[in-house]
Amino acid sequence: MDFNIRKAVKMDMPQVLSLINQLAIYEKEPDAVEITLQDLENDGFGDNPAFFCFVAEKNNKIEGIALCYFRYSTWKGKTLHLEDLIVNETMRGTGMGTALLNEVIKYGHNLGVKRINWEVLDWNEPAVNFYKKKGAHILDEWRVVHLNEKGIENYMANI
Repeated sequence: MDFNIRKAVKMDMPQVLSLINQLAIYEKEPDAVEITLQDLENDGFGDNPAFFCFVAEKNNKIEGIALCYFRYSTWKGKTLHLEDLIVNETMRGTGMGTALLNEVIKYGHNLGVKRINWEVLDWNEPAVNFYKKKGAHILDEWRVVHLNEKGIENYMANI
């Protein structure tokens, strides 16, 4: 392995944001990223961080990230959510994605979480196959439900 995995620090956030934007392009939503560098720095660091992140670094450049946060399951208890696992396109196939996923799983295991979950787009066959190969169970019968900012405003207007 000619890269290292470590916990992200605040000064990594410009490169983290760059990878987030790269993912948005890959997922065919290049204009969907609203988060700013300041958001990442404020939300990920301080007294009550909203997320934590592992980075894969090669030659002082961040080539991959795994961004996570904690959740709580009414059935299982403390869980960990992997929001995004992103590897620079030029580094795919090097084991970097596996190393990042391994770090997330080890971290969750060491904390005693009862479940680690994440989503994957159904058309992203390389990712689907990668996760299945790692033993992840993809729940086809569940649907992701969310309210975007406009949906929240509409909901609030009707309460």
